[in-house]
Amino acid sequence: MKYRILKPHNLSAEVLLPASKSISNRALALTLLSGGQTSLLTGVSDCDDTTVMLRALAQLTAERQAAAAPTVIDIGAAGTSMRFLTAVLAVTPGTHVITGTPRMQQRPIGTLVDALRQLGASISYERNEGYPPLRIEGRRLHGGSLTMAGGVSSQYVSALMMIAPMLENGLRLELTGEIISRPYIDMTMAMIKRFGARAEWADSNTIVVGQGAYTPQAFTIEADWSAASYWYEIVLLGEQEQETATLKGLFADSLQGDSAVADIFGRLTVQTLSLSRGFTEPKAMIIRRGSLPERLDWDFTKTPDLAQTVVVACAAKGVPFHFTGLQSLRIKETDRIAALQTELAKLGVRVEVEGDSIIRWDGPAAQPQGDVPYMQPLPDTSIATYDDHRMAMAFAPLAMMLPSIDIENPEVVSKSYPRYWDDLRAAGFEVKEEL
Repeated sequence: MKYRILKPHNLSAEVLLPASKSISNRALALTLLSGGQTSLLTGVSDCDDTTVMLRALAQLTAERQAAAAPTVIDIGAAGTSMRFLTAVLAVTPGTHVITGTPRMQQRPIGTLVDALRQLGASISYERNEGYPPLRIEGRRLHGGSLTMAGGVSSQYVSALMMIAPMLENGLRLELTGEIISRPYIDMTMAMIKRFGARAEWADSNTIVVGQGAYTPQAFTIEADWSAASYWYEIVLLGEQEQETATLKGLFADSLQGDSAVADIFGRLTVQTLSLSRGFTEPKAMIIRRGSLPERLDWDFTKTPDLAQTVVVACAAKGVPFHFTGLQSLRIKETDRIAALQTELAKLGVRVEVEGDSIIRWDGPAAQPQGDVPYMQPLPDTSIATYDDHRMAMAFAPLAMMLPSIDIENPEVVSKSYPRYWDDLRAAGFEVKEEL
């Protein structure tokens, strides 16, 4: 199945954004580790990643209460859940096998497993060394000092941090080299403190989490800034001189590093107005005004999940770019660097890739004439999504400037933004199902 997306006659976007899955999954893990109930959490995301996390935690709670025999935990395609639960299960009594989709069984997890083993965990590979499924025998871990490369997934770091108060000696974690996605680590640290434990940066590369106990907390989940990025892209690509949209659930003092989307798109003429603080009717109005830059340079080391949106947006507007810090994109739901290169080529845009961390584009060979975009899709072009929600959502806004855009396997958006297509329809887009 695929969707054909056509632009609205007049964009009318007042969108209630989905809750942050990053915050939701951390709040769920910390609630389990604190012995609390998920009913204490308000506004938990309804995306696939959080749904499988909820199901797994319900399973673990039932086992704990009924002393039932442990069963296999299947987290599907949810990478965050795989990493967080691998650590949580290492300190949870009993033996569990955690597995996922065929793609999940190709995503490396050896770095996290090695780190947990150094802390005393009992984990073995059921099939291929370094990859799920995993057999985990939960036990009390000794903790202590650990060194890990800062260039690995920040989810590994967050997973270790969250279980650290349960370790006999807490955790002192030194990260070597460049630290990617640092805002996600800071998010985890802030939430650990919120749930009553002690965590801090001892220096710019060393995290210390003290041994102790979590306290169950009532916690409200804020809206997802990465979901907001697609609406920034839509406003950027609109025909109207001052295209606008209202995004509900966003506020300025966010835990999310992806709030940097406001800065990035601000450089691309989409300004953010009326951004609220706190939880009192948080929302933002975004408006396009000003002139495009001659070129955009950005380091995505801290915010890799925004890369696809910004790459497609710049290519659509003819803005040359040089983007670095993309090394983690190779091991996401798909190889996102290769996927971007392949799908943009279908639209006449040939980006250059340098190594595993750089994408650059020198701009169109010829400037568009009048209202005719320089993007010229090949006949019968449709955008493959590679089981990757962000591929679908980053390319769909191109309907604002092309006659239409076809998106294959559109259901993949349920991983983080289940209402995406409904929200597009509500804003005036025509979303047609094609066989």
